[in-house]
Amino acid sequence: MAAANAPVVMREVLTVSLFAFPTPFTKLVLGPSSLEFRSDFEALPSIGINSQFITFTHVTMESDKYICVRETSPQNSVVIVDMNMPMQPLRRPITADSALMNPNSRILALKAQIPGTTQDHLQVFNIEAKTKIKSHQMPEQVVFWKWITPKMLGLVTQTSVYHWSIEGESEPVKMFDRAANLTNNQIINYKCDSTEKWLVLIGIAPGNMQLFSVEQQRSQALEAHAASFASFKVVGNEKPSILICFASKTSNAGQISSKLHVIELGAQPGKPGFTKKQADLFFPPDFADDFPVAMQISQKYSLIYVITKLGLLFVYDLDTATAVYRNRISPDPIFLTTEASNVGGFYAINRRGQVLLATVNEATIVPFVSGQLNNLELAVNLAKRGNLPGAENLVVQRFQELFSQTKYKEAAELAAESPQGILRTPETVAKFQSVPVQAGQTPPLLQYFGTLLTRGKLNAFESLELSRLVVNQNKKNLLENWLAEDKLECSEELGDLVKTVDNDLALKIYIKARATPKVVAAFAERREFDKILIYSNQVGYTPDYLFLLQTILRSDPQAAVNFALMMSQMEGGCPVDYNTITDLFLQRNLIREATRFLLDVLKPNLPEHAFLQTKVLEINLVTYPNVADAILANGMFSHYDRPRIAQLCEKAGLYVRALQHYTELPDIKRVIVNTHAIEPQALVEFFGTLSREWALECMKDLLLVNLRGNLQIIVQTAKEYSEQLGVDACIKLFEQFKSYEGLYFFLGSYLSSSEDPDIHFKYIEAAAKTGQLKEVERVTRESNFYDPEKTKNFLMEAKLPDARPLINVCDRFGFVPDLTHYLYTNNMLRYIEGYVQKVNPGNAPLVVGQLLDDECPEDFIKGLILSVRSLLPVEPLVAECEKRNRLRLLTQFLEHLVSEGSQDVHVHNALGKIIIDSNNNPEHFLTTNPYYDSRVVGKYCEKRDPTLAVVAYRRGQCDDELINVTNKNSLFKLQARYVVERMDADLWEKVLQPENEYRRQLIDQVVSTALPESKSPEQVSAAVKAFMTADLPHELIELLEKIVLQNSAFSGNFNLQNLLILTAIKADPPRVMDYINRLDNFDGPAVGEVAVEAQLYEEAFAIFKKFNLNVQAVNVLLDNIQSIERAVEFAFRVEEDAVWSQVAKAQLREGLVSDAIESFIRADDETQFHDVIRAAEDANVYHDLVKYLLMVRQKVKEPKVDGELIFAYAKIDRLGEIEEFILMPNVANLQNVGDRLFDDALYEAAKIIFSFISNWAKLACTLVKLKQFQGAVDAARKANSSKTWKEVCFACVDAEEFRLAQICGLNIIIQVDDLEEVSDYYQNRGCFNELISLMESGLGLERAHMGIFTELGVLYARYRPEKLMEHIKLFSTRLNIPKLIRVCDEQHHWKELTYLYIQYDEFDNAATTIMNHSPDAWDHMQFKDVIVKVANVELYYKAVHFYLQEHPDLINDVLHVLALRVDHTRVVDIMRKAGYLHLVKPYMVAVQSNNVAAVNEALNEIYVEEEDYDRLRESVDLHDNFDQIGLAQRIEKHELLEMRRIAAYIYKKAGRWKQSIALSKKDNLYKDAMETCSQSGDRELSEELLVFFIEQGKKECFASCLFVCYDLIRPDVALELAWMNNMIDFAFPYLLQFIREYTSKVDDLVKDKIEAQNEVKSKEKEEKDMVAQQNMYAQLLPLALPAPPMPGMGAPSMGGSYPAPPPMPGMGMPPMPPFGMPPMGSY
Repeated sequence: MAAANAPVVMREVLTVSLFAFPTPFTKLVLGPSSLEFRSDFEALPSIGINSQFITFTHVTMESDKYICVRETSPQNSVVIVDMNMPMQPLRRPITADSALMNPNSRILALKAQIPGTTQDHLQVFNIEAKTKIKSHQMPEQVVFWKWITPKMLGLVTQTSVYHWSIEGESEPVKMFDRAANLTNNQIINYKCDSTEKWLVLIGIAPGNMQLFSVEQQRSQALEAHAASFASFKVVGNEKPSILICFASKTSNAGQISSKLHVIELGAQPGKPGFTKKQADLFFPPDFADDFPVAMQISQKYSLIYVITKLGLLFVYDLDTATAVYRNRISPDPIFLTTEASNVGGFYAINRRGQVLLATVNEATIVPFVSGQLNNLELAVNLAKRGNLPGAENLVVQRFQELFSQTKYKEAAELAAESPQGILRTPETVAKFQSVPVQAGQTPPLLQYFGTLLTRGKLNAFESLELSRLVVNQNKKNLLENWLAEDKLECSEELGDLVKTVDNDLALKIYIKARATPKVVAAFAERREFDKILIYSNQVGYTPDYLFLLQTILRSDPQAAVNFALMMSQMEGGCPVDYNTITDLFLQRNLIREATRFLLDVLKPNLPEHAFLQTKVLEINLVTYPNVADAILANGMFSHYDRPRIAQLCEKAGLYVRALQHYTELPDIKRVIVNTHAIEPQALVEFFGTLSREWALECMKDLLLVNLRGNLQIIVQTAKEYSEQLGVDACIKLFEQFKSYEGLYFFLGSYLSSSEDPDIHFKYIEAAAKTGQLKEVERVTRESNFYDPEKTKNFLMEAKLPDARPLINVCDRFGFVPDLTHYLYTNNMLRYIEGYVQKVNPGNAPLVVGQLLDDECPEDFIKGLILSVRSLLPVEPLVAECEKRNRLRLLTQFLEHLVSEGSQDVHVHNALGKIIIDSNNNPEHFLTTNPYYDSRVVGKYCEKRDPTLAVVAYRRGQCDDELINVTNKNSLFKLQARYVVERMDADLWEKVLQPENEYRRQLIDQVVSTALPESKSPEQVSAAVKAFMTADLPHELIELLEKIVLQNSAFSGNFNLQNLLILTAIKADPPRVMDYINRLDNFDGPAVGEVAVEAQLYEEAFAIFKKFNLNVQAVNVLLDNIQSIERAVEFAFRVEEDAVWSQVAKAQLREGLVSDAIESFIRADDETQFHDVIRAAEDANVYHDLVKYLLMVRQKVKEPKVDGELIFAYAKIDRLGEIEEFILMPNVANLQNVGDRLFDDALYEAAKIIFSFISNWAKLACTLVKLKQFQGAVDAARKANSSKTWKEVCFACVDAEEFRLAQICGLNIIIQVDDLEEVSDYYQNRGCFNELISLMESGLGLERAHMGIFTELGVLYARYRPEKLMEHIKLFSTRLNIPKLIRVCDEQHHWKELTYLYIQYDEFDNAATTIMNHSPDAWDHMQFKDVIVKVANVELYYKAVHFYLQEHPDLINDVLHVLALRVDHTRVVDIMRKAGYLHLVKPYMVAVQSNNVAAVNEALNEIYVEEEDYDRLRESVDLHDNFDQIGLAQRIEKHELLEMRRIAAYIYKKAGRWKQSIALSKKDNLYKDAMETCSQSGDRELSEELLVFFIEQGKKECFASCLFVCYDLIRPDVALELAWMNNMIDFAFPYLLQFIREYTSKVDDLVKDKIEAQNEVKSKEKEEKDMVAQQNMYAQLLPLALPAPPMPGMGAPSMGGSYPAPPPMPGMGMPPMPPFGMPPMGSY
């Protein structure tokens, strides 16, 4: 069909996005046709989806919201494309066999087969919440699944169909079994109807479907390729019918028949049903093999869309099955469709990845059906069903026919269903109203309204007319029902009508109609003022708030406050000034209400509210001071006029508030003296707000006014703010007024926290002067900070009647003598007795001493002492008396204490001194008295009698004192006896130290007198130890010989004999042997060891031999004397095993291994077998070792022993004994023994061991060492260890046993980690062919892995390149491509390298390799496939250069492939620089639609050179992005007329009108010149062209120009030129047109003026009515207070002062619109 006459014209429009790059949306607009198509994606690959995954098994689209693509390389992932954001696909790493997005929400269903089974695991996830909703494991494989509803999945297996709800915990429910006709069919769709009672399963090849009824549980098999359910409402049946539509293509007797069937399912008994329909599907001859693959039904337009595999679209009417349209919508096969319910069309995806959207062109489909198809009935039905334009005349004509035939019901139904409501007009209602009502019949108007109510909702006019009828009949309930059912369209007029019968219902109508003024008025009438604000805020209406507030205020002040507060909380601020609202309350003397309002709105405490803050405080200070006081106490405000408020507070008697607000000192002084009316605590707190100077000034004033009355306040203030005021300043203040009482109270509170001595003293002084003696006594007792000297002097001068304060001071600070002297001289003896007895008896000695100094009578002193008795400290008392030589004064006191049983050391010391002085048997006292201090008394006796001092010191063990006095008086015998008796090591050390000059005299007395006299062993032992400690060996030997050898009591003493020998060993070794022979009772072992340590080896040997200690004796011979011969001789003599054992060990140490082994055998000693074995191995004496080990085995069962025995047998080549031994019971660790034999190259013995223990791995290694390779392979097979296989394999390779090596190698290369090692071993030894043979054999292994295939490829690349490509192609999926890529690159196998790059999706490297090594790697088709997939954009241009240099004949083919990816400007620049621009002309023509400047200019240049003006004109028209002026200048002088015409056209497009017109005139192109003038809009150019035509005599052109430039040419100029040049006839048509136009304009102006006058009159009438309405409220305005100034009337700003407004004329109101009311609108 010719393009001009085609009902469908297709052209591609490429839109441009806001991001300056082509959007992926391609729109296919099918001209003025009935349908419109749009490709929502240029191609899925453009958003990163590989074309290999655009298949039926990888792509799903369950609705018009999401597309889901499953990718399996380079990694498994699922791509979700949101149709609202197609350029932002969501890619998630998910492995699944299928993925479905929910039709409505972001819910993803996944299906994956469980490995090793035929079961499928189903999971459903919420992507947004990132949670799993549900999962289930199907017992059989799911071959197809689909969302049949947003909450239900349909699952199709090989045998059955299930439904699985994603809600709850339910499992899939089996619905029906698959029919036999679907066996082995691929399932392509599964659907259910809207009621979920009918199900259809559709298969492909040959095309069958199964229809199933859920209610009847029955199936029907049908032959069809596509099917879908629809819902259709049949006339006369209120319930919609369920239809199934299916398309089939069958072959019968060689005839192919394609049909569309529409059948009703489950017809309703007794109701009109849908008549079965069928229609032919006509396939063009070129599409004979095509068949339907999908069907979608538009419920919006009741159309059936049948889509075929090859992209044909058939459109049929659902009601009549009439063909509406057919066209091919895709050149590529379509494999997936889904419904686009919102637009009444469908989406389709083809193999190229395009996503197409098909829908009805609402503007053209009805005219197309009525005109092109000539089907008027179908056109009308389409228009009615889809509410489509284009059938207006038909519908109106039909309505008129029905009305004229008095078929009012049919006419009403037609009007109700008229498309776009063209008949639902007031004229139609009037037409029905004009029909006379027949008696007994329903009025046509009511029939019309009844029909409309059953079909839907009435419009505003219809609702008003119907309501008027109902209201007149007083049937309000009908209105309520219709409104509840939303059958009426609410309007203000309808509300006015209903208001006459029901205000509540009218309010609902007003709200729905958004008649805001009427709603506000209704709320005001109902006194629901709070709802006014809520409603106004919701609808954005601004009522007259001031009027509303005044209205509420008159009836309910509290409600008015609430309303005002609600206004204050409105968004955007309060619509009425706060001050105005406040004055409204004050005008009615509503102080409390005004206060409440202001307190609420002023809570934010803003600076701009300063005036209102002041105002609310003023009115309350005048009327309700307590309220004002509470407001100020809350601290709500901080911006009011403080001086003003301070004055009002003072007048109101709120002195504290006045003080808080005054800022001047005189004001404060004036107010502060009113202490009678001020709370003391408040006044004290106020002082805390004053500065230090002002506070002191005010305190002085208070003391001056009333010292006694205000003293307590001043004291409290000073206490509270002592830190701020300064303690010194407060003290000075009190001292200035000589107020010791104030000072006393002030300092009393501060005293506990002060450490100032002066403050403590002043407090004591103030307390004393105010008679507070108890406080003086307490402070002097407790305080630690007053000056004691100063206080003592003050108290002595004050002569208080109570001496306790002075006693406290003197007792605490050491003034007891001064106190005693003061009390004694002032005859206050009672206080002396009280002090000593009760206060501090410990100071009695000081008191006694001072009394003695004051010559007090002894009787008083003795009595004082006796009164204290035991409480009196004796030592200081004795010291005081002894210092004054009056010690005898205490005799009676001391004896009294002793008689009372006193054990006080000082008492007995004093008494002893008195006895010594009186020489009254002092020795008896010193020896019998246990209580005195020996040092004190001894010291007292030294000068009087040294022997008494020794007695005292001995008694008290005063060592140092006794030594000193005996040395001083040469009493060494006494000293020696004392030292021996003391047995004190420290004392011995002291007296025997070399520094003691008297040591020799003491030693002589000890040896000659003290020790011989002693009978105590302990004393002797202590003395001996002391001599030893003092290192006096010779003296000690002398002493011991005298004691031990001279028959003393201690001659046989064990310890002394030991000591004598040991001392001799140390001091006189020659005497030792004599002492050994003479003495018998000593510790032989110990002394022997000491002798060894002293290197007296013979003496030690003699001692051990004397005491039969043979082992120690032989050890001395071996270790010290080092004579093995003597030791062997000694061993033969004693014949002890232990001795032989020691000898054997020594022989072993000396390397006499054989002798040692013989000695060990004699000793029967197996304990040293470790050392023996080690020594025997070092000495290689395995024959002796065997004898020893056989002895040892009889006594111990050690693996070491048995193992060493086997090893020894092996070393002496006794293999038979080894075999016999291992067959006998033994505990040898044969594994370790075998390893040791192997390590020592004893392979035959090792072979025996490994064979016995079945260690095949080690046996294999051993056999390799023995060159027994076949046996080694057999052993390795049994070991089956990778390491063993490798060892045997490598040994076989080295031995060139390649057959055996291959057997081993096949067991190695199946391990990935060992493969490379084997390969390297073969290659390093040049065994390339054998290695390749090994790898080729490995390919057939069951466990062959990627490494084997890869390694073989590497070997082929290196050594057999001719086999490489075949290997790569056969096993490309099993190769490690990156590794093979590196090898191919190294070996320069470019063709294979390119193939690997492509397989690995490294298209950049593939393209680079092809271009760099084109002789080997280039293939045109392959390169085209690669270059479009590269990521590096620069490779595109490198490819252009490459083809330009090597394959210029194919460059356009490559550029067409890259057209969507390259920068066209850059390509053109490349070709221009190369000089081959003509070569890419086809490419530039193909991409010129992008309107790129470089492309346009290049093509234009070529067209000019080729003189192809048609193409040039088309290029200039369609593509304006080029240098227009440059092109025009270039061709304006071209020899071809058409070229020059194009130049003029370009000038016209560029706005260079004069140049364009001049060029057109030059070439006699007068039509072009006239059109240019008309488009320029330049009157001067147009008139110049007229003159030109007159000058040229072109009368026809003159007449044409008048009409072409009609809007630009002035009539007078045209007439003048025509008249002057005799062309009136040619100008007359223009003149007629001009007169007609101006006449119409005048008529319109007159009409507009009349309408304006009528409108002015109407407005004047409305204003008069409004003024009359407003006057009703004038009398309601109060006269109580003048109103505040209005905004804009000179009111001061918030931050300034607020003078009273000047009096205004009239009622005191400022001028404003009438009564301050804005226009009331509809009020």
